[in-house]
Amino acid sequence: MTGGAIFAIAVAVLLAAVQLLSVALATWRLRSVRAARNAASPFVTLLIPAHGIDPFAQRTFGAAFQQDYDNYEIVLTVASAADPVIPLLEALLARHRERRARLLIGDEQLTRNPKLNNLNKGWVASDGEWVAIVDSNAFMRRDYLRALVDAADDETGLVSSPAVGTCAEGIWAATEAAFLNTFQARWQFLADLLGFGFAQGKTLFWRRTLLDAAGGPAALGLDLAEDVAATKLVRRSGLKVRLVDRPVEQPIGRRRLADVWARQLRWTRIRRLGFRWLFLPEIALGAVVPTLAVAWLIATGAAPWPLLPAYLGLWYGAEWAMARLNRWPAGPLDVLAMPVRDAMLPLLYLWSFASDRIQWRGTLIEAPRAADARPVGR
Repeated sequence: MTGGAIFAIAVAVLLAAVQLLSVALATWRLRSVRAARNAASPFVTLLIPAHGIDPFAQRTFGAAFQQDYDNYEIVLTVASAADPVIPLLEALLARHRERRARLLIGDEQLTRNPKLNNLNKGWVASDGEWVAIVDSNAFMRRDYLRALVDAADDETGLVSSPAVGTCAEGIWAATEAAFLNTFQARWQFLADLLGFGFAQGKTLFWRRTLLDAAGGPAALGLDLAEDVAATKLVRRSGLKVRLVDRPVEQPIGRRRLADVWARQLRWTRIRRLGFRWLFLPEIALGAVVPTLAVAWLIATGAAPWPLLPAYLGLWYGAEWAMARLNRWPAGPLDVLAMPVRDAMLPLLYLWSFASDRIQWRGTLIEAPRAADARPVGR
């Protein structure tokens, strides 16, 4: 056997082992119900920055008013008085007068991040000992606030959650769900299991005193994305980022290839700039590299052709099993989307080096340099 064949076998075996082990450990973490770390019910502010409206807005915003947690307030923030989501929010407020809830409208150029600029007024005006900043397109199950509180203890500075994509319509929406579910959520829950959790902006459940001591939401504008800045801030404080036991749901609907590419390129570039050394091995994630190794073995006669479908069946069968066990989308279209996602991964990785800027809701945001790593206007 040639040295090239030995190397190709080593690559295929090593990456398959990483794939199977990461799926198994992340699934074990997700299926393990941990004891509540916090038996108390502190007063919580549910802070939702809103922008625009989508087909699932009634469902996602409505879930904020249906939480099985008595000790909380709802603060909705919108940057522009012309935003089309305002009538929907006002109708929800009128329908749920029993809730302590309000809508704040207005914008301020606090940071380079429009989301932080929108939500800061809600942070300042709210009273919660803990503040749950939740994206407007996240669907919170009824026990979500309770789950966030239960995940925190005295060593916790922040509780977060990946998003699981649901309600995907078409191959490109299913591809986005494949990125979110058995790829990104898998690696985040594995990191949490190993004790070094990462924040994700879909949910940031803050101990208020920690973020206030750092300068409030403006401190999260010191990096390209608020979740990267949040992770670094919590770790510098000597506290931990925890994840909830069950991730929040993100209804997707329809997507175009351009939508998926733009969103995933933004997230890939954020990871590259935010966690450079951890980002480097991402080029080997997904099935492209090991598939090329197996294909080379077959082409050189070192392995029979049935090895390739068997290898890919094992690879994606593990992800399918993970999705099924966690009751995530796992139909034929979802399985087909997995290799489509993996084909995009190396292209996204390489293209992320083309710029240090990201595009978010029409705003171009450039990675801050050391010399200007401060909130705008401060």
